[in-house]
Amino acid sequence: MNRPPDHPPVQPPRIGVLLINLGTPDAPDAPSVRRYLKQFLSDRRVVEIPSIAWQPILRGLVLTTRPKKSAHAYAQVWREDGSPLAALTRAQTTALQGAFGPDVIVDHAMRYGRPAIADRIRALKEQGCDRVLLAPLYPQYCAATTATANDDAFAALAAMRWQPAVRTLPPYHDDPAYIAALETSVTAELAALDFEPQAILASFHGMPQRTLDLGDPYHCQCVKTARLLGDALGRDLILSFQSRFGRAKWLEPSTEATLAALPGRGITRVAVVAPGFSVDCLETLEEIAIRGRDTFLRAGGSHFAYLPCLNDSIAGVEMLKKLLGRELEGWLPSL
Repeated sequence: MNRPPDHPPVQPPRIGVLLINLGTPDAPDAPSVRRYLKQFLSDRRVVEIPSIAWQPILRGLVLTTRPKKSAHAYAQVWREDGSPLAALTRAQTTALQGAFGPDVIVDHAMRYGRPAIADRIRALKEQGCDRVLLAPLYPQYCAATTATANDDAFAALAAMRWQPAVRTLPPYHDDPAYIAALETSVTAELAALDFEPQAILASFHGMPQRTLDLGDPYHCQCVKTARLLGDALGRDLILSFQSRFGRAKWLEPSTEATLAALPGRGITRVAVVAPGFSVDCLETLEEIAIRGRDTFLRAGGSHFAYLPCLNDSIAGVEMLKKLLGRELEGWLPSL
């Protein structure tokens, strides 16, 4: 069928896969961090305090004191190609190009900061993607992570006249492919150490206790991930939660307090893994690998190792291929 001369251009039909991560400032300086924190901490999924009470605190105290401190932390882990989270998410995207055939475009976006989810969905649609798999890279589901990423994507879709069909990647905290990738990575990292850890600490991002009380499955899924990984490694893991903010009660036990207490229990050699993060970021590289190490050694520890996230490793990319390929079934002739 011949289209009339004035017909708008139509791209060949394609499929889009959009990897979504949390986000990062554009630079390790106070103005960039302030912009990022303003967007992040204004999300009602992240801070579940009524805006009328929270916004004066955010604008009057948090955004005047926290950006400088956070910028210093970012500067300690910033890379030539940007923040670790941004650089490693780009690397995952590059590694997955062509994994599902020539008609599948793999892209990435950030919930906060750039590239924005709405911009990348629009870009995929302009390239002919009439089906899009949204893939929030959070192994454990939480309203403050997975849900808000999907919310932002759905808001972008609501503004589109011609929407693509959409699927979303479910949490994969107990998926055999995920646990196997973690076991492969952790085993290799442990074998490369020059000491034998007496304990392995599995540190997950913290959440307010209120999220558990309201029925969020995050805590339970973290516990299950740690148990399954421990089973795969043949040893029990110590579970803890990091990155506390504000005065509310948060999930226990605290990673910082746990690291400080371990030497007093006779555990002076420890390795830390972060199975709730898909790529390394400020919370793993600065909070654990730098500050966590200092806390442990000051408390009397002798040997400390932080074991990297899956990142764009062979095991990590193969795991993503399996998970994403499963969700694309029915959209592709064969995988």
